[in-house]
Amino acid sequence: MPFLCSNIHDRKNMNWASSSEIPYSVNWMSDSRENKLPVSDDLSVSYRNQIEEMMKAEAARRIEELHNPKELDRLSKLSLIKLFESDDSDLVPALMSRLGPVRAALDGHGGGLIVSSAEIEETHSGSKVLSLIIDLDGACVSCGAAPGTLKGIQDDLLIDDEIISVRFSVSMLEWFDEIQKEFVLKFGGVIFV
Repeated sequence: MPFLCSNIHDRKNMNWASSSEIPYSVNWMSDSRENKLPVSDDLSVSYRNQIEEMMKAEAARRIEELHNPKELDRLSKLSLIKLFESDDSDLVPALMSRLGPVRAALDGHGGGLIVSSAEIEETHSGSKVLSLIIDLDGACVSCGAAPGTLKGIQDDLLIDDEIISVRFSVSMLEWFDEIQKEFVLKFGGVIFV
């Protein structure tokens, strides 16, 4: 099947018999089998997916460098309800172990979670779940990326079956100037209480 490209300056070479004859500058987009990266009809979607996968891999590498994978596995298997009920000091490390790529950002900036408040609620099915109010510490408290960090924390924690809600301490809003505050409240996708 011939491949056509209108971006090639030499128009007499626009029809090629096969993709192997396509100049390198065009060929990289035509077939992803060699580099194992997905290529979409929408190039921006392909780039976003490729970058997201690279960022996840880099975040996982950084987390593994800083933390013992066996300990993270142990913490991720602990019941948050039991840790909360027994006032166990492993509650925050267990919460941190449930974070995905956002964990690398927190670790990299000396940040962490603080449980400002938590309560156990009962679902309609009768199971116990936690409702959390979270605060941050470290350099994360004044970071311009805080809206994305907060959303990432919320989304990662809500994956856990034992967590029903994640909200953030309203005191965090004091870190931001008026523009940042307005942005995080309007577009942050998180709730402050």
